[in-house]
Amino acid sequence: MRRLVPLLVLALAAVLAQPAAATEGVVLLHGLARSPRSLGKLEAELTRAGFVVVNLGYPSRSASIERLADEALAAALADPRLQDCTRIHFVTHSLGGILLRSYVARHPLPHLGRVVMLGPPNQGSEVVDRIGHWRLFKFINGPAGQELGTGPDATPNSLGPVAFELGVIAGSRSINGINSLMIDGPDDGKVSIERTKVVGMKDHLVLPVTHPLMMTDEAVIAATLRFLATGKFAAPAPEPATGNTR
Repeated sequence: MRRLVPLLVLALAAVLAQPAAATEGVVLLHGLARSPRSLGKLEAELTRAGFVVVNLGYPSRSASIERLADEALAAALADPRLQDCTRIHFVTHSLGGILLRSYVARHPLPHLGRVVMLGPPNQGSEVVDRIGHWRLFKFINGPAGQELGTGPDATPNSLGPVAFELGVIAGSRSINGINSLMIDGPDDGKVSIERTKVVGMKDHLVLPVTHPLMMTDEAVIAATLRFLATGKFAAPAPEPATGNTR
């Protein structure tokens, strides 16, 4: 019975998303040093809900955030599968959300729909402040990773408020105790809950998930589907009972 409940929640979320799905697309943007495979489960559920899904891969360790954003978003928006979509939503993980913010800050994005960001360092991460200058960090995370500090001149903090319909999901569990020691407040092992927030967002949800695995969590996927369908993470309230009761 316990296994059935999450599946029923996903099924309900998929049903809520169905009416808009025929002409609406979703672009998925993975995180730093990850690949489209990390979003495979989410891609499958969005496809099942009827969306046209583009799960984009990009070389996240190879260039600056601005360059990655321009190249990745241009490639996604040119995908022929999206050409007949009246709205294009985005679901991003970690760095993917900063790429989208960077692109939107500098380019018009026609037909932009709703956006869900999973674990985004919208105000940077203290981990980068502490060890971003290490040679090993630079090797693993590349130029973009070095831009994700918390200072006022760090890229996430220079992009300003968002002006699109955004919902953010933050994780409250960590499997990286060393990173968590560097971070102020509750965190997901990479980013604090507080630093996932950005001015202009419409909704914010905290779930007991970790940064590297949140995109595979059924509650995260269900909440993502609800936001794309309704603009809110919360499930719709049940209809009040009608008729006479005795």
